Amino acid sequence: MGRWHAVLSLFLLASSFSALAQEAGSGDPRERKKEAQALAEQGPSAIPRLQALLRDPELEVRLEAVKSIVKVGRVESLDPLAEATRDNDPEIQVRATDGLVNFYLPGYVETGLTASVRRVGAGIKGKFTDTNDQVIPAYIEVRPEIVQALGKLARGGSSMESRANAARALGVLRGRAALPDLVQALRSNDHQVLYECLIAFQKIGDPTVASSFNYLLRDPIQKVQIAAIETAGLLQNHEVLPDLVKILETSKRASVRRSALYAIARMPGEANRGLYFRYLEDEDQHFRAAACEGLGRLRNAEDLPRLQSAFEREGKMLPRLALAFALVLLGMKEQAEFSPLQYVVNTLNSGSYQFVARAYLTELSRDSHVLQVLNRMAPSGTKQEKIHLAQVLAVSGDESSLPPLEALSSDSQPEVAQAALTALQTLKSRLL
Repeated sequence: MGRWHAVLSLFLLASSFSALAQEAGSGDPRERKKEAQALAEQGPSAIPRLQALLRDPELEVRLEAVKSIVKVGRVESLDPLAEATRDNDPEIQVRATDGLVNFYLPGYVETGLTASVRRVGAGIKGKFTDTNDQVIPAYIEVRPEIVQALGKLARGGSSMESRANAARALGVLRGRAALPDLVQALRSNDHQVLYECLIAFQKIGDPTVASSFNYLLRDPIQKVQIAAIETAGLLQNHEVLPDLVKILETSKRASVRRSALYAIARMPGEANRGLYFRYLEDEDQHFRAAACEGLGRLRNAEDLPRLQSAFEREGKMLPRLALAFALVLLGMKEQAEFSPLQYVVNTLNSGSYQFVARAYLTELSRDSHVLQVLNRMAPSGTKQEKIHLAQVLAVSGDESSLPPLEALSSDSQPEVAQAALTALQTLKSRLL
C-alpha cells in the first residue's frame, strides 16, 4: 500500500504542476501581460499569481511578472525572484538580480543595471555605473538561498551582462558563501565579468581567494589589471610582491604603476624600504602618497624625522594626508590643533578626500590609543566628522566605542543619528 500511495502522490503533484502551467499559459498573452502589470498594485497578496506567471511560455508575460514582483518588494518577493534568476532570458535574470539586492539595499534598482537595460534582438545591453562602492551594512544577514542563486548566475548566466551583474550583486550583499562561484566565474574572457568578480572579492574581503586571480595582474585590459592589483594588495597576497615590483618598474601606464606601488605599500617589508624612499620625492603626488603609506606601515622609528620634514613642506593634499597617516603609525598619536591625527580627522570635512581619510582612520584606530582618542572626538565633531567617525568606530571599534555611538544616535542632525544607529548595529554584531 505504501508504494502505491507514493506513486499516487507523485501523480497528483505532477498533475497540479501541469494544471498550473496550463493556467499560466492559457488565453491571450496580451491579457496575461496586462494582468501581470496590474497585479503589482495588489502587493504581497498577488505574489502567488505572479509567481505562476513567471512560468508563462511567453517572454513578455514573464518579463512583466518579474517587474511587478520587484515593485512589490516585500519579503514575499524573495523566493519568486530567486526562481526568476533561473529563467533563460538575460533581462529577466538582470531584473531579478537587482530586485533581490533592492530588498536588502532599497533604491538599488534605480542605479543598478536595470536602470539602463534594453533589449537588442535576443540579447540585452546596459551600462554598468563606474561607481561600484555600494555594500550592505555588516549586520544584515542575507538568506543563504539568495546568495546561492546569485552565485549560480554569476558563473552560468545566459549572458555576460547577467553574469557580471550577479557578481556585482554578490559584492554588494557580501556573499561570502558564493566565493567558489565567483572564482569559477573568473574563467570568463569578458572584462566586465572579471572586473565585477574582483570588486566583489574586495568587498567580501576573504584572503583565501587571493591566489585565484594572479594571472590577471598582467591582463591587457587596464581596468581589469588595476582591479586585480588593488585586490591583491587589499587581500594581502604577499606571494605576488615580486610581480608587483616588476609591474611598477616596467609598466608604461602611470595608473598601473601607481596601483602597483599602493598595493606594495599595503604589504610592507624592509626589503622595499629603499623603494619607498625612492618614490618619496617623486614628482607624481600619487607615488609620493603610496610611498608614505608604505613607510608608515613599516613603523621604523628611524624614518620619523624625514617624514616629519616632508609633512611640513608638502604642498599637495593627497601626499600630505598620507604623511599624516604615516606619522601617526610612527607614534605621533596625540590630539592637538596641528597634530597629524587631527589633520586626518579634519580632512573628513573635505569632499574630495574624506573617504581617503576615513580609510586611514579605520586602519589607525586598530591601535587602542588612537581608538580612545577617536571615541572622545566623535560626539563633538562637525557633521561630517561625526558621520565618518561613526563608520570608523563601527568597523574598528570595541566595547568602549558603544557609549560615543549611543550619544551620536541621539544627535539633533538626522543624518548623524542615522549613521550612528547603523554603526551601533554593525558594531554590536561584530562584538557578539
